[in-house]
Amino acid sequence: MRALRFLLRYARPYRAGIAAGLGLVVISNLFSVAAPYLLKLAIDSLQSGAPLSTVTAYAALIIGTTLLAGVARFGMRELLNGLSRRIECDLRDDLFAHLLRLSPDFYSRMHTGEIVSRATNDIVAVRMAVGPAVMYLVNTAVIGSLALGFMLWLDPTLTLVALVPLALLPPTVFVFGRQIHDRFQDIQAQFGQMSTMVQENLAGVRIVKAYRQEAAQARAFDRLNSDYLEKNMGLARSSGLFHPTLTLLIGLGAVAVLWWGARAVMAGRMTVGEFIAFGFYLVQLGWPMIALGWVINLFQRGAASMERILEILRETPSVRDVPSAIALPSVRGEIAFRDVAFRYPGTERWVLRGIDLVIPAGSTVAVVGATGSGKTTLLRLIPRLYDASEGAVLIDGLDTREARLEDLRRHIGMVPQEPFLFSETIEWNLGFALRDGADPSRVRWAAQVAQLAATVEEGFPRGYQTELGERGINLSGGEKQRATLARALARDPAILILDDALSAVDTQTEREILRGLRRVRAGKTNVIVSHRITSVMHADRMVVLEDGRIVEEGAHAELLERRGAYAALLRRQVIEESLLLDSLENEVRR
Repeated sequence: MRALRFLLRYARPYRAGIAAGLGLVVISNLFSVAAPYLLKLAIDSLQSGAPLSTVTAYAALIIGTTLLAGVARFGMRELLNGLSRRIECDLRDDLFAHLLRLSPDFYSRMHTGEIVSRATNDIVAVRMAVGPAVMYLVNTAVIGSLALGFMLWLDPTLTLVALVPLALLPPTVFVFGRQIHDRFQDIQAQFGQMSTMVQENLAGVRIVKAYRQEAAQARAFDRLNSDYLEKNMGLARSSGLFHPTLTLLIGLGAVAVLWWGARAVMAGRMTVGEFIAFGFYLVQLGWPMIALGWVINLFQRGAASMERILEILRETPSVRDVPSAIALPSVRGEIAFRDVAFRYPGTERWVLRGIDLVIPAGSTVAVVGATGSGKTTLLRLIPRLYDASEGAVLIDGLDTREARLEDLRRHIGMVPQEPFLFSETIEWNLGFALRDGADPSRVRWAAQVAQLAATVEEGFPRGYQTELGERGINLSGGEKQRATLARALARDPAILILDDALSAVDTQTEREILRGLRRVRAGKTNVIVSHRITSVMHADRMVVLEDGRIVEEGAHAELLERRGAYAALLRRQVIEESLLLDSLENEVRR
């Protein structure tokens, strides 16, 4: 339950509304407890021979207090439940903003489905704890105290008799509350696994179909779903036993009151009006006791969910600004790696070792090497998606760890190997990187450089206003890569990083794109990774990586003369392409 204390910071801005709502809880219950007492007066006056007008007046008062209690109850629900929705909204906003701040290593540890589960189901459970649960807890305390006070005033002995069975309520609530908390936490964890599986299968539906794994995946989901059902049934059994147990204890109190109270009336120690009023107060005391079980259930669920949310909120970005971070209003584009070594968090294998490299401002450098040589990792260190484990990466002589992240990344455009597009229009996606919104003319210029303009204008009836499906599903692989390239170009960054960003583009289109880049990016820094050496031979310098180390560096012609790693890599690629071409020609002849 300590986890719910975290929500006090979210309740503070609404404390006036919460106080008003809780005040209405007290007012509604004051009117509610007045009705049985007025009923007592009416019955006793009827027995004493009072005129009909007196009884009618009591009836009118009962109706009036009941109406006022109803109006106050509506107000308390409107205020407290409404404010709980606002707190839910604030918490969800903060959680989403925090998720955006977290570094990539967090997402390598936690599945997307698990995060979605916590951002949806768990936040709803927290809202139920901070809204309805708090409201009914206060309601239970107020009505219970008032009803108990009137019962003691009417007959202390009868009150004691009624409360004897209720002494078992605290241990009952404790035992069942712990069970509900633990089981609900298990249920939410299981729901996270199910969400992850659904998300992965929807994202990879083509792979599932291509390998005919629909039935296997359905069976795997059925197992998860069956476990989820079993865990829910366990919670249902606990909750199902909890509420009847409370009702039984309260019922035993009612039986004791009926037996003892009837004897008191017959002995003349209580009037009929007092006995009936006492019965109403017992009901008013009993309902909160029953509601207490539901309230404890909500609090336990909310606490379990809040603990899961706090696991995320307590995560700190591994890459963040230092207190003395320096602003970067402009960048020339010089990049330097000084004895850089890197390994991914939680692993022991060094991906990069002893990297010393200077990329002059305004130059174009190509990074080549075999798969797994560390090319992508090297590029990720420049915009500080990760920080170097050892050594330093410098931009214009400044250690990137000393620069403000927002400024650093504003001057860098990065095009990853795996393109990602949002479910928005093409224009929105291409203008995504612009700080002040998309400039249509800038977007169209970037699309032309990326050789995408003709495709958009001729291939889509709505042109740049075409809505893309999830992850740009209505574009081909090459079109997605060209779109992400255009997105980076629209910003016209000082440093452009291409991580094998044209691997799905045909050779002729790739040449046109690179030719356009040489023209529009002249005088700006460009770092290009490509699996086709022939596509990047125009670069000012080539950097060859092997097993995380730089083994060669220089211009294309210079490296060919050395006949080292670069020449061997180029020769192997030429042979592979030649063999592939020969194979295709043979197939055509057949």
